[in-house]
Amino acid sequence: MRNRTDRTGPPALRRALAALAALALALVLAPTAPAQAFPASTRAQLISFLNGISGQNMLSGQHNREPNADPTKYTRVAQSITGQTPGLWGGDFLFDAADVNARQTMVNEAIRQWQGGSVVALTWHMCPPTMGSTCNWDNNIKSRLSDAQWNELVTNGTGLNNAFKSRLGEALPYLRQLQTAGVPVLFRPIHEMNEGWSWWGGRPGANGSRKLYQITYDYFTGQGLNNLVWVWNVKDVNMGSIADYWPGASYVDVASLDIWVKLEPSQSDYQAMLNIAGGKPIALAEVGRVPSPTVMNAQPRWAWWMVWAEWLTDPAYNNNAAVQASYFHSRVFNRGEFSIGGGGGGGSRTGAITGAASGRCVDIPGATTVNGTQVQLYTCNGTSAQSWTVGTDGTVRALGKCLDVNGGVNADGTKVQIWDCLAGNTHQQWTYNSTARTLVNPETGRCLDATGQGTADGTKLQLWSCNGQTNQQWNLPA
Repeated sequence: MRNRTDRTGPPALRRALAALAALALALVLAPTAPAQAFPASTRAQLISFLNGISGQNMLSGQHNREPNADPTKYTRVAQSITGQTPGLWGGDFLFDAADVNARQTMVNEAIRQWQGGSVVALTWHMCPPTMGSTCNWDNNIKSRLSDAQWNELVTNGTGLNNAFKSRLGEALPYLRQLQTAGVPVLFRPIHEMNEGWSWWGGRPGANGSRKLYQITYDYFTGQGLNNLVWVWNVKDVNMGSIADYWPGASYVDVASLDIWVKLEPSQSDYQAMLNIAGGKPIALAEVGRVPSPTVMNAQPRWAWWMVWAEWLTDPAYNNNAAVQASYFHSRVFNRGEFSIGGGGGGGSRTGAITGAASGRCVDIPGATTVNGTQVQLYTCNGTSAQSWTVGTDGTVRALGKCLDVNGGVNADGTKVQIWDCLAGNTHQQWTYNSTARTLVNPETGRCLDATGQGTADGTKLQLWSCNGQTNQQWNLPA
């Protein structure tokens, strides 16, 4: 982050016209394409979407920091330059009294942004638990607890530990409003934890900054919040040591990086994030410079990038032509160019599931009902072995059995099989991304995949890291 004093895609013709409009109007806001308004959705649907676009598309994003009373200040700047609305809107619970008092305005805007067709990302520059709910940047946000205070903070039931949980509770009513409105949130607490500029950062190890992240996760999930997509975050410093800050895969939905030491992420930064994410989505949660087309092509697995506030127009980082080139890049999704959710309405659907690359049907060999039978591709024949019911409960069923991840193993190559349907079994949950046409198991974050990119009869189906290839694209029954 930076403070006040620190210093494939939609039709090309529409994008080209938007660029010309933005220039011709001397950077006055040009009309954007009609947005695909998002319905009430779940965190699983958002995670499925992120997995589904991995390797082929990424969201444009713009952060809106102070003032919370004007929570689209920098989004409007992005619109004026590009004629597009960013695919992701960023907000912050913040710390200054005026911004704390305007949190409701910020959350109202978050709901509007989601309903209008932009993904919502929230962070929190939080005052330390040693003081009140509002504070200053210098000497408060930018401060350090003593080792004794830190140990008290991460020890359950102590005074500072309880004070921290009370501080978290200040955001609870707002996050519940978002949950009630059906808004899944990319939530990035304890950000840039691998650097010590903030009171919460720069403490490696099991009882360090990652412990505070775990406490945050446990608190909010314990309060029944089920709309948060948990975004773990580090800064581009000492990348060889980021494992010292990793809280564990069960605490992370997305692994993200902030780029401030360098102008753009290096290939080694990119690889380090892929390595630690272990198949989960990765993202550029904060950037000063808009990623160039060259970077996006070389590093296609970033799920989104978000420019930090006024850095969008800082000449040391960006110019209008570069911003437009990134927004109009074929990999980039702006608002109105993708959809999330909506697949769960209208009840269950029954029929064939076909591979986009092969045209063949997902098939149970020999119409057997034996548990553990691996499903395959086979020429469509209209039999019950190829008739799948895609349920509103997240299951995919045929012949009285459920499509199942063998043992729930989170690894590439795990076979996808049929098994007795078990209520609440996460091995048998699937979400469909209608934009990327992927079937994703939310428990593992991996995609249903035809082995070896095969298209022939008998090609076995497996789990594999989502990569945007056609052997992971499926057509569901209407």
